[in-house]
Amino acid sequence: MIRLLIADDHILMRSGLKQLFALQTDMRVSGEAVNGAEVLASLQQATFDLLLLDLNMPGISGADLIARVKAHRPDLPILVLSMHDRPQVAAQVLKAGAKGYITKDCDPEVLLAAIRQVAAHGNYIDPAIASQMAFATTERRAGHNRLSDRELVVLRLLTQGLAVKEIGDQLAISGKTVSTHKARLMEKLGTPSMADLMRYAIEHELLG
Repeated sequence: MIRLLIADDHILMRSGLKQLFALQTDMRVSGEAVNGAEVLASLQQATFDLLLLDLNMPGISGADLIARVKAHRPDLPILVLSMHDRPQVAAQVLKAGAKGYITKDCDPEVLLAAIRQVAAHGNYIDPAIASQMAFATTERRAGHNRLSDRELVVLRLLTQGLAVKEIGDQLAISGKTVSTHKARLMEKLGTPSMADLMRYAIEHELLG
């Protein structure tokens, strides 16, 4: 029997979920919470096999709440049921410790399958979101392959800590041209700041 703790501040959502789970022979709603504080209190009072968590609740919520839950109950599987379908949101909560992420517009059978898989200490991500995450990762990893030879040289000199004027002097080009190369390569790599650029260079072994 999968003992569920449902955390959602909308009573209609909780009511609908309870009706769905009441029809399942292997699931039981053992607790409900309407905010982060109630989630943490419930975990102190009872044992659950899975936390079905909405991201947006009053008080502490989202990735912060997930991290606190994992600090108290590191072995408790967490499945996020959210209205957000952005891969960035999913990536954030998975990094915080959630084992699954699906959206509230999913089919009931998908939700039930996700619960069973996550409760068994597996992982489940909404297929559409997983596809977007994989595509974004591939694009980011391949970013430096789209750089021109000159942009790659400028990138390596930037990672050495050289200023635009110093790079221009070394390459015998104007500072304005260096700035143009810098702007273009940062756009291609999806790195809006020098800190992001340095992280990218380190991850892909592109340091000068």
